[in-house]
Amino acid sequence: MNELLKLLWKIKIHPTLWLVIGISVLTSHFTQILMFFVIIFVHEMGHAVAAHFFKWRIKSIQLLPFGGALETDEYGNKSLKEDLIVILAGPIQHVWLVGLAYLFYSFSIMPYEMYQQFFYSNAAVMLFNLLPVWPLDGGKLLFLGLSKHKSYLDAHSFTLLISSFLAAAGFGLSVLLISFNLNVWIIACFIGISLAMEWRQRYYAFIRFLLDRHYGRSEDLTRLEPIQVDENEMIYKVLEKFQRGCKHPVIVMKNGQESGSLDENELLHAYFTNKMTNGKIGELLYAY
Repeated sequence: MNELLKLLWKIKIHPTLWLVIGISVLTSHFTQILMFFVIIFVHEMGHAVAAHFFKWRIKSIQLLPFGGALETDEYGNKSLKEDLIVILAGPIQHVWLVGLAYLFYSFSIMPYEMYQQFFYSNAAVMLFNLLPVWPLDGGKLLFLGLSKHKSYLDAHSFTLLISSFLAAAGFGLSVLLISFNLNVWIIACFIGISLAMEWRQRYYAFIRFLLDRHYGRSEDLTRLEPIQVDENEMIYKVLEKFQRGCKHPVIVMKNGQESGSLDENELLHAYFTNKMTNGKIGELLYAY
């Protein structure tokens, strides 16, 4: 119970949700917004409880008009399976919420109109959050899928580019099909700002990913994925090829022939401890 209370203290209500609540009160839609608030709260606590179970470092739990955002100090060094469970722990909450509402309706505790509204609200929040757009759950699933085949940096960048395209297309379609809707504009602004900020900070996230590996915080590095590079390649360029869930032996080539090999920890040590930010792989190989 103590741990659950600690999680509740991390909850923050985003200004856009306060705006939507204010509009709902003014337009006499308080019951609907209260319903949405409960749905969003349970959805986000699903993520938080799962992350807490796996001992993730949780910074905050933000509640938004269409979902939430779990902010952690984890940067891609948890296992892909663990990450998948934390992502899906949000959408799965809607299943039991609808089931519970159906029981209330069956025993005449909840009127049909309220049950119907609760059902559609749950479906809307769940389906919207599963759209493949960052920072929604679907965007994180997209990042997870790309991470299985691409480097961390490439997977992150491709996720943001695909998300930007889909978000722009979705917003354009909404403007064409729906007359002016304040909620659509609020959501579009939030996603646009989130994508822009994430793009600007993608190298920061990448460095944090490498630092966690450097300090031994990475998990599930059971798969060996050798990286073949020329001796003249820069160390930081080789680090950009590092992938989630893989241990990387680095094969150094000279004139088309194998010249030697390095462990990934030797690269990380050289970059972060020895400050060889502009060093070449060949220099590192001969140094060892």
